[in-house]
Amino acid sequence: MTEPATPPNNTAQFGASSAADPHWEDHAQWWQDEFTDGVDPEYTEQILPLVAESLQHREMILDVGTGEGQVARVLAEQGSTVVGVDPIDAQTVLASKRGGGPVYARSTADGLPFGNESFDAVVACLVFEHIDAVDEAISEVARVLKPGGRFLFLLNHPLMSTPNSGWIDDHIIEPPEQYWRVGPYLTEASTVEEVHKDVFVRFVHRPLSRYVNALANNGLMVQQMSEPPPPEGFLVRAQQYRDAATIPRLLALTTIKHHDLGDC
Repeated sequence: MTEPATPPNNTAQFGASSAADPHWEDHAQWWQDEFTDGVDPEYTEQILPLVAESLQHREMILDVGTGEGQVARVLAEQGSTVVGVDPIDAQTVLASKRGGGPVYARSTADGLPFGNESFDAVVACLVFEHIDAVDEAISEVARVLKPGGRFLFLLNHPLMSTPNSGWIDDHIIEPPEQYWRVGPYLTEASTVEEVHKDVFVRFVHRPLSRYVNALANNGLMVQQMSEPPPPEGFLVRAQQYRDAATIPRLLALTTIKHHDLGDC
């Protein structure tokens, strides 16, 4: 997600990285200022309520790529015991300062420092689109999740964030038309985007099937898929999106860990 007033061609929301990416080390303060502590409507109106509803009544929850802990705090407020992990020191330090109940540790997603079947639920919010080791990270999520446990997997929508995608203002046809051009969706690609002046963030684009198959291979079966429209608060701040509010910026997959991977 960039400044709502001037969204870039290539995309959407940002979560905290779950890989030790120097771009996130350099720009942690920017993300904290622009997207946390109640200042971003996509988090306050859409993401945080969705997470809270999906993971209520789960006793032990792991937040992978927790950033400064805003998702973890919401879950802790509901009475869950929450652990947040992130490889970026600036994020976990601020998360600890902001408190709110969770505990935090520094860790990448592909090497979680927990025993097998430690958690009733895992959440990763806008994280995996910044991770190279996607198979290893999903395998780790499955390993630490109890059988029957829930993995809530939120992504910048892969269709919306395809490299070289963006708005097209077509003035050749009459009447002129604005539409979204989809880039090479089926090709996995790593790009570095300038999402704000002098702020560079690395993305790894993968088609949705790549994620779903990796989840299935690790016994994480999709129970529900949600593609909510952008929330009203975002559209108020980014009027140019209002005519395209039927194009989702967020993808949420709710998965359940199968009791017996051999049956999948």
